[in-house]
Amino acid sequence: MTTSTPALLVATLAVGLAISLVGEGTGRRALRAIGKTAASVAFVALGVALGLQDLAPHGPALLAAFALSLVGDVLLLSDDKRWFLAGLVAFLLAHVAFAVAFVLLGPAWAAVGASLVPLAGAVAIVWRWIGGHTGRLRVPVMAYIGVITAMVALATGVWAGVPGGLGLFVAAVLFFCSDLFVARQRFLVATPWNRYVGLPLYYAAQVVFAFAATRV
Repeated sequence: MTTSTPALLVATLAVGLAISLVGEGTGRRALRAIGKTAASVAFVALGVALGLQDLAPHGPALLAAFALSLVGDVLLLSDDKRWFLAGLVAFLLAHVAFAVAFVLLGPAWAAVGASLVPLAGAVAIVWRWIGGHTGRLRVPVMAYIGVITAMVALATGVWAGVPGGLGLFVAAVLFFCSDLFVARQRFLVATPWNRYVGLPLYYAAQVVFAFAATRV
């Protein structure tokens, strides 16, 4: 790997994201699909370029999370409820993989427990916001919220207990915030603005995860 490879992959991701957002704004589904897929492939490739597959003990789990996120991104290109559910499962498994990576790093468990108090409050607000609109997806959405909340709590523990762990915590929070816009798009108000805000947060989270993983 040359030193320019990660930069090129980040640039590829940014271009793919821009194409996807243009597709959102113009209603051109093909542009949206091509751009989003390219951006997602780029962050998986970034993880490989940074050597996560060889980075013990957490790297392989993070790379698995990237791969599952890519699958979820492709599935969520469809507006069909069945594909949405499949994408939800893919991202749930991605968050499990992120959580495994954080456990392997040895988080400060006291911080994990303490973080659950404010996180529970935040989740209660989110559920009050979307819960009544989830219909038959109520149980899968509840499961997803539980898993991503656990992932953020574990990232908090990594921040508190692992030198250099702040970046992983920041990435986890960015991911959590991006999912709020996915929920708003699916269950409340469908508008391109959800993706104009949510997608940059999501891809920023994946890039930060990739680089931060090499600094712990």
